[in-house]
Amino acid sequence: MDTFVKKPVVVYAESTPNPASMKFVANQVLVQNGATAQYLSKAETKGSPLAAKLFEFPFVKAIFLTSNFVTVSKTDTIQWEDVTQELRDFIKTYINEGHPIITEAPTTEMPVDNTFAAKKEMFTEHIAPSTELEVKIVEILEQYIRPAVESDGGSITFKSFNEGVVTVQLRGSCSGCPSSAITLKAGIEGLLKRMIPDVKEVVAEAM
Repeated sequence: MDTFVKKPVVVYAESTPNPASMKFVANQVLVQNGATAQYLSKAETKGSPLAAKLFEFPFVKAIFLTSNFVTVSKTDTIQWEDVTQELRDFIKTYINEGHPIITEAPTTEMPVDNTFAAKKEMFTEHIAPSTELEVKIVEILEQYIRPAVESDGGSITFKSFNEGVVTVQLRGSCSGCPSSAITLKAGIEGLLKRMIPDVKEVVAEAM
């Protein structure tokens, strides 16, 4: 008879381009179907027991959850070297004990899928791509931009395209990152302009 062996939980910390954010990566999926969830205060964490617990640390300013990682943003009153191990151990123990990560996704968040057909049903009405050009923009963001942004502990969401201007929303470590403006203009805007001549500018919507 086969005996089920529980996979040991491994969590490691990874720095991000944003000095105020640290990415904690687990060896298992924490949020299903590529969904994202960002919490900017404990009052917003009703649907995420993990985020609520993390906000009990007095230095935690924001929490971003997706896929297999948690991005924690801290206040300026403390250094990462003083709290990284504590947070890593807490997250590892929390997952290992089987506590829920998210019980209800925030209504403001958008699940993301690798195929546009599935994605179209998940977009809220005001951000759903409605033209072939918008679909192409979303596909480029998903294929070329999103993996790099996620590797830095953040996420990017298409919001709108109007008169040559693409508006996106940056979450996680990308929100408030000193280098995000450079990434937005030199990286994302440059790529979209090269691949879609109709794109003249890319701007980030403030959270």
